[in-house]
Amino acid sequence: MNKYYADLHIHIGRTKSGKAVKITGAKALTFSNIIKHARDEKGLNMVGIIDCHSPEVIEEMETLLALGQLTEHREGGLLYGGLSVIPGSELEIYDHNCKGPIHVLCFFPTLKTIKEFSGWLSGYLKNINLSSQRIYADGKNLQEKVKSLGGLFIPAHVFTPFKSLYGKGVATSLTEVFDPALIDGVELGLSADSHMADMIGELHNYAFVSNSDAHSLGKIAREYQIIEMKEASFQELEKALKGKEQRRIAANYGLDPLLGKYHQTVCANCFARFEAGDQQCHVCGHTKFIKGVADRISELATVTAGPSHRPPYIHQVPLEFIPGLGPKILGRLLDHFGTEMAVLHEVPFEALKEVVPVKTAALIVQARNGELRFHAGGGGKYGKISD
Repeated sequence: MNKYYADLHIHIGRTKSGKAVKITGAKALTFSNIIKHARDEKGLNMVGIIDCHSPEVIEEMETLLALGQLTEHREGGLLYGGLSVIPGSELEIYDHNCKGPIHVLCFFPTLKTIKEFSGWLSGYLKNINLSSQRIYADGKNLQEKVKSLGGLFIPAHVFTPFKSLYGKGVATSLTEVFDPALIDGVELGLSADSHMADMIGELHNYAFVSNSDAHSLGKIAREYQIIEMKEASFQELEKALKGKEQRRIAANYGLDPLLGKYHQTVCANCFARFEAGDQQCHVCGHTKFIKGVADRISELATVTAGPSHRPPYIHQVPLEFIPGLGPKILGRLLDHFGTEMAVLHEVPFEALKEVVPVKTAALIVQARNGELRFHAGGGGKYGKISD
């Protein structure tokens, strides 16, 4: 089997003509810019672009296919040189079965099927051009449609306090909203790792994916996974998610949960730590709080350990979190070593220190070896590396 770096949750900020898709996404985050940046600077082998239902994005993909810059893989997916592109859609469910909202990811094997899905969606959305729109259909109906088109269905960032399956009291079980048999994997989000998620027994049957949810080019691959497959295609991805024919998720790479924006429970006003049982903030006296992922999982926990087949979750510190590593130093690293994947995983300390300050090189290696300490994030603020 071959190993592939994959980030399956990347947003499109704007169409080629400049129209908004993900309103909070960067203007530079166009389909064409994403695939070039993901391949040439990040060093990824597979990406899931989850706003491909937007009609102008479909037009751009069709143009790139006509020009020969994209080709269709015989087993699904679009090829851009050595990069496999899996077209998808992120949608928001808020139906009679749940308090919602819940975000989900839907992936499709071909341009034809994502185009057909877009046509179907237009009858259930207020604005087919935008990302993460509320769909006026229930979760199970959406699952059935995705499956009828040969697609994959994955609940997104399932523990974040807002817009997720388990967040903010939406649901205590995925069976309240979805057909468990029609779920192909579970996305963890930035504030949780496999060990935390496996405290919920009903998740043991699913593969975990760790993705960036990128809203800018720089955020691509802040979380990703290594997938063992014969080649980078839609069908191989499906087999890997289901652990078939020796295909598998070999390792998840993600932020240490302490770095995530919603790891700990904090005051909604000043973001000070809000301890269990507190009636008001000990710093500002505010009575409202934002419940962190760690506390929410503790509430939902049904078991204490995960299945033996679960691959390792490796706490990865993105280069942007390294103190002192700004755009100039990043540019220097990429000029010398090619891609961020090479810097994060392969380049030895002796080579790094020839290009960047010794302190920065040491921090990169310490991050690679899991030797850094962190201040926890919460309430929408990222954690940070301790001094």
